[in-house]
Amino acid sequence: MKISDIINYLEELAPNSYQESYDNSGLIVGNQDNDFKKGMVCFDITENTLQEAIDNNMNLIISHHPFLFHSIRAVTGKTLVERLLIKAIKHDISIYAMHTNLDNVYEGVNHYMSKKLLLNELSILRPQQKNLKKIITYVPDVYAEKVRNALFDAGGGKIGNYDSCSFNLQGMGTFKANEAANPFVGQKGKIHFENEIRMEMIFPAHKENQIIKSLLENHPYEEPAYDIYLMENQNPMVGSGMKGMLNKPVSEFDFLNNLKTQLDVTIVMHSNPQQRIIKQVAFCGGSGAFLIPDAIKQKADVFVTGEIHYHDFINFAGDIFLVSIGHYESEHAIKHYLCEKLIEKFTTFAVSKTETNPVNYLY
Repeated sequence: MKISDIINYLEELAPNSYQESYDNSGLIVGNQDNDFKKGMVCFDITENTLQEAIDNNMNLIISHHPFLFHSIRAVTGKTLVERLLIKAIKHDISIYAMHTNLDNVYEGVNHYMSKKLLLNELSILRPQQKNLKKIITYVPDVYAEKVRNALFDAGGGKIGNYDSCSFNLQGMGTFKANEAANPFVGQKGKIHFENEIRMEMIFPAHKENQIIKSLLENHPYEEPAYDIYLMENQNPMVGSGMKGMLNKPVSEFDFLNNLKTQLDVTIVMHSNPQQRIIKQVAFCGGSGAFLIPDAIKQKADVFVTGEIHYHDFINFAGDIFLVSIGHYESEHAIKHYLCEKLIEKFTTFAVSKTETNPVNYLY
């Protein structure tokens, strides 16, 4: 098995195209064509986690946070990033990061957090735009079902919680094959009329190659006609943050106490209580303060995230109950989810045992 096999699976879970523009998710160190031995999942790459991988003969580390964010001009070992690079390359260890792409997929960091918060009726708080495309093609009547199902199998036709979505319109197609053609129907040099189905469906932009390949392999025509358009629509299954509903309304302090228990956190920062009743919860793992206006606009009662700026507690205190639980505390459990998914398919993965919260507290 190659490391590329693992990467292909990870990019089905959280495509790299879903990461934010500032991010550096993907393969950071190593050769994806190397044979895979054993792997480790961690939250951050540190000297301890890297040494743990070396000691356990692991040659692939999957980290949530990329340790390499900015360009470097020299590798001399003076900084932590440089030392990690040198050591990983020396020991032939590949390092792959899944950061904001894993934040932005529906079943990612925030979905995992929603389970801990015991929420239902989930939806993305700020859906992404321009990551959907539409294909339009024209297929002879008797081949329409075959082509349609092939495009579904390639990843087309999914809209929110629905799949197998397409639009089909009966029409008449015309074409004339020249002498170099090998027409499926009709005769060379003569215009041909064929009853066809105009077929349309949406697909994720990163699946364009698979969609086109599937169309060409299953369409009977020598030269299938098709158009692909970039959609302006929001993608309801991809984006930043989430919101959901509690099973029953609770007071602000009951919510805080339940949150401490469910997320196993000991320190919680929050805005001034306003005697609100908490029912709709907006949340985002990590540094999600940029989503506070979205949570207010969608009438959430509380917004929970890892880090909130001081002045946000002042500026938004009258609009929404704000709760900050720490960056590490809000996201680190995602490594267990990732490891569970990888073990289902590849077995030889483990969660880091040496990793700890880099932020310490004096109680």
